[in-house]
Amino acid sequence: MSAPHCTPVPTLAEAAQWAPEQIVELAQANIALQRDMDAMRLEFAALKHQLEWFRRQLFGQKSEKRVVSPDPAQLHLGELPIPDTQPDVPGKTVAGHTRRASRTDYAQDKDESALFFDETRVPVETITLANPETEGLAADQFEVIGEKVSHRLAQRPGSYVILKYVRPVIKRRDTQTIHCPAAPVGVIEGSRADVSFLVGLLLDKFAWHLPLYRQHQRLADAGITVSRAWLTQLAAQAAALLTPIYEAQLASIRASRVKAMDETPIKAGRAGPGKMKACYFWPVYGELHEICFPFFDSRAHSNVEKVLGLKPTEGGVLLSDGYGAYETYASKTGLTHAQCWTHCRREFIHAEAAEPALAAKALEFIGALYAVEAKIRDDKLKGEAKREYRLDHARPIVAAFFTWVQERLDAQGLLPSSPLTKALIYAHKRRAALEVFLADPDVPIDTNHLERALRPIPLGRKNWMFSWTELGAQHVGVVQSLIATCRLHELDPYDYFVDVLQRVAQHPAADVAQLTPRLWKQHFGKAPLRSDISSRAA
Repeated sequence: MSAPHCTPVPTLAEAAQWAPEQIVELAQANIALQRDMDAMRLEFAALKHQLEWFRRQLFGQKSEKRVVSPDPAQLHLGELPIPDTQPDVPGKTVAGHTRRASRTDYAQDKDESALFFDETRVPVETITLANPETEGLAADQFEVIGEKVSHRLAQRPGSYVILKYVRPVIKRRDTQTIHCPAAPVGVIEGSRADVSFLVGLLLDKFAWHLPLYRQHQRLADAGITVSRAWLTQLAAQAAALLTPIYEAQLASIRASRVKAMDETPIKAGRAGPGKMKACYFWPVYGELHEICFPFFDSRAHSNVEKVLGLKPTEGGVLLSDGYGAYETYASKTGLTHAQCWTHCRREFIHAEAAEPALAAKALEFIGALYAVEAKIRDDKLKGEAKREYRLDHARPIVAAFFTWVQERLDAQGLLPSSPLTKALIYAHKRRAALEVFLADPDVPIDTNHLERALRPIPLGRKNWMFSWTELGAQHVGVVQSLIATCRLHELDPYDYFVDVLQRVAQHPAADVAQLTPRLWKQHFGKAPLRSDISSRAA
């Protein structure tokens, strides 16, 4: 391959003989070359950032937890000094010598009767083993002086049960009339599904992410012949019964003074032959630890208004990420808009590969803020005490952080497309919203509580794949809202759904809010309605 042609640099004498047109042409070429070089630098920086991102996705740590370099003055774990004397190790005596007991020996010495389950909820079948020493002995030749108990966790291949209701038909001799008791009334009129099966169907799909077609296969393996369409209809009918409870819970969230909101994608509906539409859940979290997943077919700003309405609670605060829909809604309604420090931190996490030293400085500031929040949680500070502690300890950190951000932006030593520049601009533009939590003790520092509660949606996306032929996305949002809220209030979703599905048809419509998980726990949680299969097990 021939070497690239290089134009020799002219001498001063040669350059002095150039015509003015040549000098202007050379200057224009130099400017164009410089412009191309700047564009290539920007492209190189962007590609480098993308490469680092892909490397992290393939080989790196997905968590946003930082691995901080250890203090050189501190010893590593492997450098701990070895004590002069070793602790005594349990041993056992054998012929000729004493040896250390193995881990297996330790396990055998444990009390096998110790319970690792809840006896009130887990069925136990007792198996009595015969003592081989009693073989051939009469009952009066030995004495039972005690017993030892051990437990083993077992599983049946399928747990479906058929409830067979036998209804005697009688004929009264005095009136010669024939009588037969009516069949038990089901949750869904005329359906063969008991409420326990209905709830198991919902929880397997939404809590444990087992699609209906797999449940259908499991039923077939257990010897039960039903159609998959029947399962789909059952799930849709159950979600429809739960919809009024979901709407009552959403109304309770709207009444909250402090709310957190986000949006997360889901595939739903047809966009064409073999294609799915990109739709969204807009989860909203209330101050009474309730969450709902309203469904919309777009990411339009107007969806926030449809969920929260245009008349927010007096002194209301909306906590969110940096998406412009929330800022637009706050400006339109007059409520206070707070933003999430975790999302701000995430921008600097993304910039750490490109500018490790400067990004680490920002992360140190934000880490100090979270240390203050951890101290507040440990000391269980509430109300005014929490507000004063934040003002005394967190406000100086926030002020120092934004002073540093402004200094870095003023220096402008970075390319406009640099990830760190983007992170600095992100924080600078949102300073007022990021400072809201300082003076309001009811406002969390971030939306992590909301992101934890909406995890079933991204988990489900990997299992449902989409809402097409099985259940509508709106029904997904209804059921997931109630399951997630049960988790927040430490309720067993199975007990809750078995009760409310039997109760909702006869409960006064005006008091439907009592059936939301938060209020249900107060009114009915101590004595919930059970299914017939539970009474049989008892």
